[in-house]
Amino acid sequence: MNTSPNTPDSAASERSVMLRLPADLARDNDAIERALKQQIGEVPRWTVLRRSLDARPNPAVVELKVGLEDAVVKVVHGAWQSVVGRPEALVVGSGPAGLYCALRLIERGIRPIVLERGKGVRQRRRDLVSLIREGRVDPESNYCFGEGGAGTYSDGKLYTRAKKRGAWFAALGWLVEHGADSDILVDTHPHIGTNKLPSIIESMRETIVSCGGEVRFETRVDGLLRSDNGAIVGAKTTEGDVAASAVILATGHGARDVFEWMEREGLPIERKAFALGVRVEHPQSWIDRRQYRLRGEEVAADLSLPPASYSLVTQVKGGGVFSFCMCPGGIIAPCATENGEVVTNGWSPSKRNNAWANSGLVTTIQEEDLDMAGHTGPLGALNFQRQVEQACHKAGGGGQVAPAQRLGDFLKRRRSKDLPSCSYLAGLKSVDLTRILPDFVVERLIAGIQDFERKMPGYVHPDAIVVAPESRTSSPVRMPRDPKTCEMPDVKGLFPCGEGAGYAGGILSAAMDGMRVADAVADAMLEKEINLGSTK
Repeated sequence: MNTSPNTPDSAASERSVMLRLPADLARDNDAIERALKQQIGEVPRWTVLRRSLDARPNPAVVELKVGLEDAVVKVVHGAWQSVVGRPEALVVGSGPAGLYCALRLIERGIRPIVLERGKGVRQRRRDLVSLIREGRVDPESNYCFGEGGAGTYSDGKLYTRAKKRGAWFAALGWLVEHGADSDILVDTHPHIGTNKLPSIIESMRETIVSCGGEVRFETRVDGLLRSDNGAIVGAKTTEGDVAASAVILATGHGARDVFEWMEREGLPIERKAFALGVRVEHPQSWIDRRQYRLRGEEVAADLSLPPASYSLVTQVKGGGVFSFCMCPGGIIAPCATENGEVVTNGWSPSKRNNAWANSGLVTTIQEEDLDMAGHTGPLGALNFQRQVEQACHKAGGGGQVAPAQRLGDFLKRRRSKDLPSCSYLAGLKSVDLTRILPDFVVERLIAGIQDFERKMPGYVHPDAIVVAPESRTSSPVRMPRDPKTCEMPDVKGLFPCGEGAGYAGGILSAAMDGMRVADAVADAMLEKEINLGSTK
């Protein structure tokens, strides 16, 4: 009999067995138990500790690490407590960094007040429908701004290489506690799905509020409040001033207005390299056939195989080119935050059952690239990014119509006579993207695609399409902070956090950074509280 993966306090036993099963049997408890009997004889209590797909053999198999006897997968639950009447900290932004920061503050006995410029997750959906159907961008409510931030509608991929940088398993555990499937605790590449994330985000908000914290929607922060000695003591918002003992900036990488008023207020902010390119989309059926080596009439779903993905990287003259945020069975979405620009991103539902697979195809925009393009100063990378997005908007002809081209025509630098079916619903216009994107970006992408074709023959598929631009891969700025205190140098009480500040790249790493900053804030605030108490 298998042990439930939701036991909270037991560590996994060191005694474990590795199994390799056909994909259609990897979640079948009876099949797992039969395989254990064949391998070790008598079967004690057991549970699956890790599950990973190995697509190299034909047919593909799933590798299972099965812990025996008292082995369980540990779910880390939050130590939620009432924070009514406790010292207060402002958390600017309710994306993954902001939500996890607020939850960790509650664990540490600090009352969070979360200020979110956008709307609640359900009200936000109407604005996304308008964005897609009418091409009209609400600058306060879009794919980037609103409850859950960009993380709510960015697929829910939870893979990170940053496991040593924070409590990654606790971050996963909190997701399970708030409604995510416990499979994310054992899958090598865990994924939730854009369709399931909204209810999880709402549940996190309910935990914050039930403990005495606050989440204020439609409250944009336009500046900071300072004491006579220059310390940060609150924020200026569209709903009035809000005072607090600390301010955590967890704004996300799309909050350009925040970066701009920070520069105007003389706060230290630095230009940072980021990646830019296009979204490339293939038929999912071709990706499946190529990655799983399917034969004849074989279909991945009939073999209980999930939609396949890929990861490609190469070095070309001038820099690197790589796939980014690959979305099997996914959708390309319009992710602009202002009218007059076009931005694309990708996501997948939990079943990943759409007909297309899309991925960012990008190159890193280095400091020297920005210097050569004349984009200097703290906001140089932001201005370069904006320039490309505005050029693509002009090329598309208005609204959120995106400029696009068949992948083969992109290599030949010619406009496509027609475009294949595509998941992007806001409209496409056939253009020669090599005349729209910066020359050095085009040169690198073409060289990278040619190498990808060598590594993955057929990559330049006749129905593959490129849609531009993919430009919001990461923040174009960095907010400096002390590596130990997480406080901005020479700005007492201000704590940069997450992707927008330049310290994360994805849901899980942003969540972990939010927890780390919350600990630093709590340490500082509770130490101050102790010191004040000792002087009375």
